[in-house]
Amino acid sequence: MSGFFLFLKTFKNSATIELVKMNDGKIIEKLKESGLEGRGGAAFPVGLKWEAVRRKEGQKKYVICNAAESEPGVFKDGFLLLNYPAEVVKGIKLGLETTGAVLAYLYLREDYYKKFGGKLKKFIGDLPIRLFKKPSGYLAGEETALLEAIEGRMPLPRKKPPYPTERGLFSCPTLINNVETFYYVSRVAEGKYKETRFYSISGKVKNKGVFELPAHYSVRQILEETNNLPDFDFFVQAGGGAAGKILLPDELEEEPGGSGAVIIFKRKKTDLFVLMKRWLDFFIRNNCDKCVPCREGIFRLAEAINHKKIDRALFEEIFLALQKTSFCNLGKSAGLSLRGFLEKFDFLEQ
Repeated sequence: MSGFFLFLKTFKNSATIELVKMNDGKIIEKLKESGLEGRGGAAFPVGLKWEAVRRKEGQKKYVICNAAESEPGVFKDGFLLLNYPAEVVKGIKLGLETTGAVLAYLYLREDYYKKFGGKLKKFIGDLPIRLFKKPSGYLAGEETALLEAIEGRMPLPRKKPPYPTERGLFSCPTLINNVETFYYVSRVAEGKYKETRFYSISGKVKNKGVFELPAHYSVRQILEETNNLPDFDFFVQAGGGAAGKILLPDELEEEPGGSGAVIIFKRKKTDLFVLMKRWLDFFIRNNCDKCVPCREGIFRLAEAINHKKIDRALFEEIFLALQKTSFCNLGKSAGLSLRGFLEKFDFLEQ
């Protein structure tokens, strides 16, 4: 399938809240048949999630569109808010109608709130959808931290289970999907979903931007289709710009996964220690300090990288502790890119 290149440009609703009556639920069957998976990174089947919230009876329910999108190298949701706000709002509206929710929130990171808030309000009209400006910090985009923020508390993650579909906003069943997911729900409803997804492509490439291509394309296919396959020695960070996996030129048959980011680095021009420090600084800045493994583990990794000291045995212990015992996904994913580096590049043991 031919893709098309799309540039990403940088350019409280007080609607009356009424109980939205559930529709016949046929959209859930369409979602299941389509195979649509959530596009926020976890890839959970959308139809199953919507069905879980719909089946909850005798309670208020809520819908949240997560437009926090704060990981480096990921910018596709911003593109959709700029170019397809009507489709995104339609997807949220379907979420309200299908689950019987009383209210939806469009949870926007601060710059998206400023850029797109006015246009979104026009499409929202008198629908029970409110815009909510996300607090600063990457962690405030985590699905349970955003619940805390909307409820007026510090945006810190909650323990799961219970999951938001069971006990979410104000302790009520809550449907949470990201912008791209709601966009594709509207396409499924119209019978126009073609099993595609959006990819954010950046780094040392000819054509930086957002592309819509088949959902299960490999990194190589994505780069070839968009005329971005390098003719120099390179490596790729795929899935995200802080926790994405590291791929060498002979490993490009894998799918990007995650949030669909593909970032190209020129090997000879990239200081690997500087890049590793950038990732760890990102996780240190956005760490809530709530749990010891994340707080201390990331600090120990950053300290070693700052001094250019590689102790693989120690690093493996820290990676394992982060993955198995961190309270939320920030800690669990903090060592993924670094671990990939240690596996695929030679460093002097010190």
